[in-house]
Amino acid sequence: MKQLKLLFITVILSGVVLGQNVNKTGTTAANFLKIGAGSRAIGMGGAFVALANDATSMYWNPGGMAQLRDSELIVNHTQWIADIGYTFIGFAMPIRGAGTLGFNVIAMTMDEMEVTTYGFEEGTGETFKAGSYAVGLSYGQKLTDRFGIGATVKYINEFISQSSATGLAIDIGTLFVTPFRGIRFGASISNFGQKMQIWGDDLLVQKDIDEIHNGNNESVNAYLGTDRFDLPLLLRVGLSGEIIDTPQLRLTWAVDGVHPNDNSEYLNTGFEVSVLDDLARLRGGFKSLYMADGEEEFTLGGGLNLPVNRSMQLQADYAYESFIHLRQIHKLTLRLIF
Repeated sequence: MKQLKLLFITVILSGVVLGQNVNKTGTTAANFLKIGAGSRAIGMGGAFVALANDATSMYWNPGGMAQLRDSELIVNHTQWIADIGYTFIGFAMPIRGAGTLGFNVIAMTMDEMEVTTYGFEEGTGETFKAGSYAVGLSYGQKLTDRFGIGATVKYINEFISQSSATGLAIDIGTLFVTPFRGIRFGASISNFGQKMQIWGDDLLVQKDIDEIHNGNNESVNAYLGTDRFDLPLLLRVGLSGEIIDTPQLRLTWAVDGVHPNDNSEYLNTGFEVSVLDDLARLRGGFKSLYMADGEEEFTLGGGLNLPVNRSMQLQADYAYESFIHLRQIHKLTLRLIF
């Protein structure tokens, strides 16, 4: 029991460590990678690294993929802040004796916008597009009946008009079911990869490379140099377990400590109540506790399990996410198990 207490204290301390020396907010690229995937995880306050038992484990903790017994297709769509669309699509398939293989796509989309310049503040009549997406390939494997590991390799792209930035990253995770009342311990590192730098035709300019002397070419093609930015690296460590675990009623709790490279440390906490053999579920949680100038508040959610036939189930999940100053977010997820 001493080991369990030490493990729990470690998770708590990871969220309240004094990390306020330097304000690192806004110093990374591809921040859409920090938007949580799946209504179930968000409904539990984003505390999912030690639970991670559906196809969204490819996002939260690839080590959780080893728990999957059936193939899953999951689709999550959110109308994010400022009319931005966020979509997560994932497919995971256990391979007998060879682990679990998965594929996922994350896309952040927005409507076309008008080009505005100095002197044409109301628009030039032209439009441009902007967005971000990531495509990932995941694999999870059980090393023992209690311990699983996994990884996700992904290609990332962000674009605006005729310029874009690309990068490669990897997520690595583990999930361990302890012998202490089935309490689970999970840990993951997300978005470990190369820096991203925007490049493209929008950065092409005409430059006089020797303005002091006359007679040289005043229209040499040149590109504006842009900075290279780190990806939003996230270290998650968490615990989860059941207070009550019967076919008629199950009460699950979860807590995550998160250390980002572009903000202060914080905690996510959540719970889930499941009744009538998982027919219906209710969830709640708190996000970004102890984060400096955190914007996220509490979350709520629920779900229904709808049997299609003997070998197929459809789960519908909803989550509500509250913010301090920004408008509230609604997430809808459909999960097909077959």
